[in-house]
Amino acid sequence: MLTPLRQLAAITLLIATVPTVAQDYPNRPITLVVPYAAGGGNDVMARTVADKMSKTLGQQVVVDNRPGAGGNIATRQVAKAAPDGYTLVIGGTGTLAVNPTLYANAGYDPRKDFAPVGLIGESALIVVVHPSMPARSIRELIDLAKKEPGKLNYASAGVGSGIHLGWILFELMADIKLTHVPYRGTGPALTDLIGGHVAMYMSSLPSALGIVRDGKVRALAVTGAKRSAAFPDLPTVAEAGLPGFEVVRRVD
Repeated sequence: MLTPLRQLAAITLLIATVPTVAQDYPNRPITLVVPYAAGGGNDVMARTVADKMSKTLGQQVVVDNRPGAGGNIATRQVAKAAPDGYTLVIGGTGTLAVNPTLYANAGYDPRKDFAPVGLIGESALIVVVHPSMPARSIRELIDLAKKEPGKLNYASAGVGSGIHLGWILFELMADIKLTHVPYRGTGPALTDLIGGHVAMYMSSLPSALGIVRDGKVRALAVTGAKRSAAFPDLPTVAEAGLPGFEVVRRVD
């Protein structure tokens, strides 16, 4: 079972339930659906996996970005796809656990409509803010939010997404109030963060690496239990002022 702290942003590679698969599978291209916009961590992972799968299977694996409704739209479409093994989807806590309870009718049952494929990887997220933000640490960010409840806003990859839940957990543990601005994926959210339209974001590490090093955003901390090899000098959120906080993205 996924715990709210350690595996809040879990992601799973899923396939529409397949009763039987022909022995010559695959004999045509496979579609790997990403329920978020291009440019995010899910998208990066999907394209890496698609490349490896294509070489191993001897058939092209095509990544298809279908953002909307916190991943609900794409997940619903895959649930209704032919159960022949040629349509896969990247799923996660948002689409598999939150959305079916958040919406009166998500349009799919994660327990019956999909079969898991396997673990891809695991990584923490990184808390990044616009350079104009006066806060230069997690402690300063919390203090600033306490002074002006609701004034600071954060972007997410959509309502119910792992990033959205990560910020909710942050608010609860820090006892602060922030304003949520949902997007259709990490790419659009980071674009608006760089443009100064939103104040902060919890990004996947691959998506944030370049813009942090170029100074387009400021990194405050990583969300894992340990520091990241990509940013060894950056503290964890727990180290930086919020003991016990941990949000980890698992890609399956």
